[in-house]
Amino acid sequence: MSRAADEPMNPTPPRIARGGGLDALRFIVGALIILYHFREASPVPLPQLHPVFDRGYLLTDFFIIDSGYVLARIYGDRLASGQASLRAYARQRLLRVIPAHLVVSLILVAIVGGAALAGIAPSNPRWFDWSQLPAQVLLVQAYGVPGGQGWNAPTWTLSALIGCYLLLPWICRALWRWPPALVLIGATVLVVVADLAASLWLGDPIYRLPMRYGILRALPLFLLGVAAAFYGARVYVAPRMAGMIGAGAAVALVLLQTFGAFSLLSLGLMTAIIWAAGAVPVRRPSRLIEHLALMSFSMFLTNEVTRIVWFGLLDAMGQDALSSGARWALWSVGFAGAFAAAAVFRYGFDRPVQTWLNPPRSRRTAGDQAAVPPSSASGAVVTAEHAG
Repeated sequence: MSRAADEPMNPTPPRIARGGGLDALRFIVGALIILYHFREASPVPLPQLHPVFDRGYLLTDFFIIDSGYVLARIYGDRLASGQASLRAYARQRLLRVIPAHLVVSLILVAIVGGAALAGIAPSNPRWFDWSQLPAQVLLVQAYGVPGGQGWNAPTWTLSALIGCYLLLPWICRALWRWPPALVLIGATVLVVVADLAASLWLGDPIYRLPMRYGILRALPLFLLGVAAAFYGARVYVAPRMAGMIGAGAAVALVLLQTFGAFSLLSLGLMTAIIWAAGAVPVRRPSRLIEHLALMSFSMFLTNEVTRIVWFGLLDAMGQDALSSGARWALWSVGFAGAFAAAAVFRYGFDRPVQTWLNPPRSRRTAGDQAAVPPSSASGAVVTAEHAG
């Protein structure tokens, strides 16, 4: 026989699953985002060691592409065919983001406001301009609404992604009628054209547009992830080959970043890595990797608050007078503390609230879970919480 005994005659791409490559990527990139946000607070600013530490915009772009990929793999077919409830889908997406965002915003406001009442001024007052807060709390800063600077500034990504989430049903209906390869090529061309247009008319490349243009930055990258998902769900590539492509793309990405930004090419390589991670079946899902990945949303939301509190406290205590070794030790404690704070928020608030707001039945109604038994070769199905 020319085929292995356990290989189907007409192989189909595996469903994405928890506890595997996609989850590992999500946690790793989340950890690198924390490192990026902590880079200037180290005794020697990390960008002085290598300029790669100033390229956190690529990590943000990774999450945008990854969100498009994961959501399209979970919801795409059902949204394109009209089988998923648009109301249930929109409700699930909004409730996934908004409660946690509001609580973290309230915590930060309470900390800054309480410090002000106690007569303690922040180390960098310009980060806490109260006029900037409304647009950020309402998550409208990515649509040209003034505000959103400082405070928990990275939430502009959530602002932009909400728009992408709500557009996804119509994106799928438009794209799912075309050949997968053509959709992927078209999305790639769109990113290149959007980059040229952004550079010409807005003065910044697409992958580094400021937050007021957040939706313009996010939408082409989100579409790239959606196109990769459509291709990945329709075109079978042998797992070994997909793994080799993903590993090759990862090596190429590291080498490129060693010598320069190469941002557009890096976006393509990141997309290839995400696609490859979804094309390799998760035969032995790891509960640890699953939980770390599910914590990545809390890591994203809370790390700025942890950084502000920890280094604000150290500045108030006069850390500049300490030795370099002591400051590195304190910086490391703060960096590790960002993960601890995220875990506390994840398991103390976010997880129980999501269980209450989006119980398993409502997730199935929204198309969150694919109809595949957990014992299948692809492992446990990824729920939409993964894409939060």
